[in-house]
Amino acid sequence: MAGNIVERVDDLVPIRTALISVSDKSDLERLVEGLVSARPDIHILSTGGTYAKIDEILAERASRHLQTVSEYTGQPETQGGLVKTLDFKIYLGLLTETYNDAHHKDLERTEALPIDLVVCNLYPFEQTIQKASVTVEEARANIDIGGPTMIRAAAKNFLRVCVLTDPDDYSPFLEDLCASDGKLSLAHRFRLAQKAFQHTARYDAAISKFLGAQKDDRLAAYELARDQEG
Repeated sequence: MAGNIVERVDDLVPIRTALISVSDKSDLERLVEGLVSARPDIHILSTGGTYAKIDEILAERASRHLQTVSEYTGQPETQGGLVKTLDFKIYLGLLTETYNDAHHKDLERTEALPIDLVVCNLYPFEQTIQKASVTVEEARANIDIGGPTMIRAAAKNFLRVCVLTDPDDYSPFLEDLCASDGKLSLAHRFRLAQKAFQHTARYDAAISKFLGAQKDDRLAAYELARDQEG
């Protein structure tokens, strides 16, 4: 089935709803304070430890700006944070197109919001596998699923959505946001989308390389568990 071909795009898009879920919380306070300053009406969706950190940053302002993803979607997080953002309302909000009437009917039907900004970096897989004694199970547990999916969805829809995967990009992002009255340009969104796909490509390559290098004897722990169950 052919995808939608978009013929009408806005250059400057206002950032009204942001989804923030980061493993690396460097400069998160500067980003959040900058967002609230540039967009006093900003609505922030977040999860787990990121939510707790933003709640701490915003303090008494949190009730005006911050909401958990689980409250927004109506679905609680799975034990251990296994499933947090993989939800229809989230991806509808990320992939909807500005001038697509059918998409807007879906938003109304599900009471979903268009998500204009994703801030996400991934579980520390590469840092984990650098440990000399790392097990296959420790590596497997640090394979991020929701993060890459969310980043790719936001980057695909750079026509409307901005995606930040690197804290080094927070400052130029906030500078452009403030200079454009809380909006971000198509050129800036495209540059960040390029970087986002590079980010997920490196991540997947690291996983593929690590798993491809494993020998059968590294799976001994799984074999032992299976024998014990039998």
